[in-house]
Amino acid sequence: MSEVNTVGAGGEGAPTPDPDENRRQVLYWRLLARLFDPEEQASLESASVAVVEDIGLPVALLDPAASVDSVVQRHPDLAAEFDGLMLPEPDADGARGRAAEVRRAALASKVLLNVFATGSGTVTAEQLARWQSDAGWLERALGCRPGDLRGGRGGGNGAGGVSPTGTGVGTPTPDLSRLIPEIGPELGAVEAGLVQRMHLREVLADPALASRLTPSMSLIEQLLRDKNNLSGVALTNAKALIRRYVDEVTEVLRTQVEKATVGELDRSVPPKRIFRNLDLDRTIWKNLTNWDPEGERLYVDRLYYRHTSRKTTPQRLIVVVDQSGSMVDSMVNCTILASIFAGLPKVDVHLIAYDTQALDLTPWAHDPFETLLRTQLGGGTDGTVAMALAQPKIAEPRNTVVVWISDFYEWRTDELFESMAAIHRSGAKFIPVGSVTSSGRGSVNPWFREKFKDLGTPVISGHIKKLVHELKSFLT
Repeated sequence: MSEVNTVGAGGEGAPTPDPDENRRQVLYWRLLARLFDPEEQASLESASVAVVEDIGLPVALLDPAASVDSVVQRHPDLAAEFDGLMLPEPDADGARGRAAEVRRAALASKVLLNVFATGSGTVTAEQLARWQSDAGWLERALGCRPGDLRGGRGGGNGAGGVSPTGTGVGTPTPDLSRLIPEIGPELGAVEAGLVQRMHLREVLADPALASRLTPSMSLIEQLLRDKNNLSGVALTNAKALIRRYVDEVTEVLRTQVEKATVGELDRSVPPKRIFRNLDLDRTIWKNLTNWDPEGERLYVDRLYYRHTSRKTTPQRLIVVVDQSGSMVDSMVNCTILASIFAGLPKVDVHLIAYDTQALDLTPWAHDPFETLLRTQLGGGTDGTVAMALAQPKIAEPRNTVVVWISDFYEWRTDELFESMAAIHRSGAKFIPVGSVTSSGRGSVNPWFREKFKDLGTPVISGHIKKLVHELKSFLT
């Protein structure tokens, strides 16, 4: 490894350069060179090959054409090393710890380059599938499940935070976990760019190519935007992809709804006298006076059962969703969420989508797939047209919750806010939501944010779990 080591400029008496620190810097300089300069740096490439061979890693880690999947298939023992790779760890001491940091740098460089160095030109279905798989490995390296971070919107290069320079012995691999709130939207933006570079209509027209596509938020957004231009086999394949994505997200959200807070036990309703409701501990305790010490038997006069019925009140849930171009992620998530709540007993769900026109989707609220096919993404934003549909639906304000999902960049601001404040004053629960995405990132008009705060109904912006909790606690 003499070609990797550097000679200190301090002459005799200068500190001896640390070989492992030099190796680590070589790998990160190569990472930055690959990300920001398409021309291969021959000296960095040869030095990096020497580094990975020195530490016992496969040279395939440096091959831009090799996916992480292919590397792991040939070297299965590496799979566990990618899990949590970029999470913070205590600084390691000693030569063994420094060597481990070099190994982490090599693995981190591989997954970052595969995800963020996407090149240019037309993207095939196979290339998109490979990128989605590599993005899943990056999410695993950040301590998340594959797919957890994608879904937010944003732009730019997501490789920020990686520095090739060290501060001395034992400098750790850069901790990207603190950048997770930013990395999620960036991943979504990269994926959206790849989808836009595909000849998607041609791919959808070929069942073999379409079968290679993995549904994601970026792909679903493109399909929803282009659905009116598709027909025949292409339209059938597009619908199948949308259905797959809806079913997957529905399963996740249904689990979150089931885990959320539920109503209080209603002790006025007698418990069902069935075995699964039997309260064995209470039954024994209440019958202890019947214990026969000689026969060592407990005679039971009465069985006690648990109360399982919960207090519920017929509630009306009105969901208003901005379907303009900036709110696609929220549109998909909230359409699915509305369908789940529509399946709960004694919950009357109404769904309205709007941009410059409003559409009452209530007849299809129970089926998110059919609802999404009826949306028309894009256009401007005029919440007053949606308000005209929502207000007549508020028959009993005390039993009504209105969820309004938008970035609130409106052009009739005063008129819309006053009608929203009137709903709040009527006794209905008004919940303004700035974003309902998997990443939790969203931009909200600051004017509306301050107005809602003063009204006592602050904007919910964040992970969809927040909205699930708010709705479940009110509706059950």
